[in-house]
Amino acid sequence: MTKTVAARKTRAGVLGVCSWSLQPDSPRDLAEKLAACGVSWTQLALTPLRDGTLDCATVLAELQRRGIRVRSGMVQTIGEDYTTLKSIERTGGLRPDAHWTSNRANLEVEAKLARQLGLRLVTLHAGFLPHERNGERYKLLERLRTLVDIFAAQGVRVGFETGQESAHTLLEVLDELGRPMAGVNFDPANMLLYGMGDPVEALRLLWPHVLQVHIKDAVAAKKSGQWGSEVPVGTGQVNWTAFFELLAAKLPQVDAMIEREAGDQRVVDICTARALVQAHAGATV
Repeated sequence: MTKTVAARKTRAGVLGVCSWSLQPDSPRDLAEKLAACGVSWTQLALTPLRDGTLDCATVLAELQRRGIRVRSGMVQTIGEDYTTLKSIERTGGLRPDAHWTSNRANLEVEAKLARQLGLRLVTLHAGFLPHERNGERYKLLERLRTLVDIFAAQGVRVGFETGQESAHTLLEVLDELGRPMAGVNFDPANMLLYGMGDPVEALRLLWPHVLQVHIKDAVAAKKSGQWGSEVPVGTGQVNWTAFFELLAAKLPQVDAMIEREAGDQRVVDICTARALVQAHAGATV
């Protein structure tokens, strides 16, 4: 069995790995891959537990055997299509009317599951938040209030994933939302992947609302309206030195979860990312 390392003591926040990055086909596979990454914490995808793809009790038992704890959760909405930027804008998050009733029912179950797991934070893509104050934005605001209230009733905060809209729009929506249990899961790579601006400048604007960060890297697309490319951490356009300096100054207690959603050597790439985080943590985190 691969030996895990304890959470870093150089900062209050912990370092972990997003479970879905490892594409597990069983609870044991998930636990073994997390152990191979050398971490003691995970952000756990809750949707596979809700729909029965993975058995919750077995997942927890396998993680416990390897000394791995669940720090936060993630949920997905129905029918998300990431083929193109246009397809995910149409199908992502809570925007599609056709799935709202079912999504709401699923979120009720997942909120209770989060409470049972003792989680204090669950993250998701809310769906492209309209930049204009129009009917679509107000409709989405009402759905987001319902979502946040569902999780708040279970004592769980909600973090909206960054990237599908500009940092300015997300900040406006958070202000309009009027829900202190809502915040941000800051993913620097997503700002590049979706073409929504410089990650460090976005973090500088959003940091008072950040509840967790993802460690992921990317290269922006050369042409507007196209996907950027996710790359191993340290090889993309995220300025990690500036990123960690800002975290150290403003968010020393924030948790960092390594996410890798591309490539066929996920464990290797995650270990590379872990080493980069730990190298910066010794100086600034």
